[in-house]
Amino acid sequence: MFENRNRPLVPYYIRDLQGYVPGKTIEEVKKAYKPGKISKLASNENRLGCSPQVKEAVLEQFQEIQDYPDAISRKLRGRLAEKHGVKPENIVVAAGSESVISIICRTFFLNDDVAISADATFVGFFVQANVRGIKLKKVPLTDDYRFDLDAMLEAVTDRTKMIYIANPNNPTGTYITDDEFEDFLQRLPSDILVVMDEAYIEYAEGVKDYPDSLTYKEDNVITLRTFSKAYGLAGLRIGYGVAHEDLISHMQKTKLTFEPTAMAQEGAMAALDDQAFLERSRQMVSEGRERLYRFFEKQGIKYVPSISNAVLMVLPTEEEARQFTQSMMEEGVILRRVGGFGLPNCIRITIGTEEEMDHFEESFDKVFVS
Repeated sequence: MFENRNRPLVPYYIRDLQGYVPGKTIEEVKKAYKPGKISKLASNENRLGCSPQVKEAVLEQFQEIQDYPDAISRKLRGRLAEKHGVKPENIVVAAGSESVISIICRTFFLNDDVAISADATFVGFFVQANVRGIKLKKVPLTDDYRFDLDAMLEAVTDRTKMIYIANPNNPTGTYITDDEFEDFLQRLPSDILVVMDEAYIEYAEGVKDYPDSLTYKEDNVITLRTFSKAYGLAGLRIGYGVAHEDLISHMQKTKLTFEPTAMAQEGAMAALDDQAFLERSRQMVSEGRERLYRFFEKQGIKYVPSISNAVLMVLPTEEEARQFTQSMMEEGVILRRVGGFGLPNCIRITIGTEEEMDHFEESFDKVFVS
């Protein structure tokens, strides 16, 4: 009776999936190359760490580790609702904004639906879409490494369910302007979801033409935010989505029941309380970007101006990018070559502390061959 059961155990879209390939850890670099010091400028983490208030809150919550966390993050959603001028029902909290992307992919897509994005953006989006077997249409970036909204609109068909935009983009640090975003929304059918991934929005403060998507209050826009970047909580894994309450109500059904952890929720609330730390983080990144620009200009290196906490270095060939990244790693400077993001000749450099940027420049002078 089972003679026709010859289906593959693993679906084709999982079998063929190219998973996320993480960069080298500090421990791996120490073991392999034994450099005198390590500067990890590869993962867009906050190199200042996190607020001391976060550590206190997490340690206190640790005493209750035997209890499940609040499954719907009541207190944190209330704090975020107050911060953003929305209702708690407009917010879903999860284990990082990538988890929110996963929830979106589980919640809204039918078998033949298509998602559109750039061909060089956050690789985590592509992984989560492919895990669900979602068909992807990737649109090339513009010549200046920005999202091409006109081309994305031209790619829309009757099967388009969602458009994903990272703003600022990862790994380029570029952004779309408020005029571009407004025009885009006006021309896009209102039944297509727009996911605005604003993981780096804290670093965009003061950019006059940057469009905070929460201010538009469009029913088809889902805004993603995270505590992993400017707040320095990457290791705790906590982020959130903000959207119309009808969309959020369905997303709450498909999220993992007890994510994020209780410690992550308490840490996030403590991070919101320490605005002085957030401002120090912004200042370090702003000063570090300008310093890196000056260094690259002196060295004759092409780079992409950024409003995130990283700068994209552009080399002539993929092989040069590969060799430079390897040589810097041997000096203890861990960088991120972004071939997996669709830019094989580029390297993403996270802005670090003054000491880490010193280490970058000193090592660059040792290994770079023009």
